[in-house]
Amino acid sequence: METLRERKKRRTREALVRAALELFTTRGYERTTVDEIAEAVDVSQRTFFRYFAGKEDAAFAVQDMTEAHFVAAVRDRPPHEPPMVALRQAILENWDAIRETVEASVPVELYLRMYRMIGSTPALLAAHLRRSASTEQTLARVLAEREGVDVDTDPRPRLAVAVFCGVIRVTEQQWSTGEDVSPECMRELTASYLDQVGPALVGNWETV
Repeated sequence: METLRERKKRRTREALVRAALELFTTRGYERTTVDEIAEAVDVSQRTFFRYFAGKEDAAFAVQDMTEAHFVAAVRDRPPHEPPMVALRQAILENWDAIRETVEASVPVELYLRMYRMIGSTPALLAAHLRRSASTEQTLARVLAEREGVDVDTDPRPRLAVAVFCGVIRVTEQQWSTGEDVSPECMRELTASYLDQVGPALVGNWETV
């Protein structure tokens, strides 16, 4: 059971994340300072740095949680599932749980606004790509463990993850530039694009 001290720390962290995302999406990431984030929650700069190394960690705090949830979901998939099936089902079957993870910290609408602004903010985009590469390495190792292969000598875990994450990036791009930016639309796009991986890679593209 969560203690009073733990609950207070969690609430302070959540308040800092929410304040940071509100400021980033209204004033801009570069124009927002750590002092302004701390002031919005009525805590000191020192308190902010107890929870985050800097603005970047606050900006990606919720995304880090969702990615950790997804990696755990992949690890828990039934062992008989092929790698691409495990990846697909882990994200689609846990969509609601991942959304609940977001809602426990910030409003989904705020999270989506922050998500969309990453592509137009060079510092955030660079951080996003760097963090994504780290997550992909973790996923590759999880797949290797599931399949009983050596990730350092067998290229298949990294190849599977590269294909899957490439599809997710295409989905994100299409979703963020479309008219419907709801979570439901993103889920539908994700499912649709993942279903097209096989035909796109090995099918004949000729149309009659």
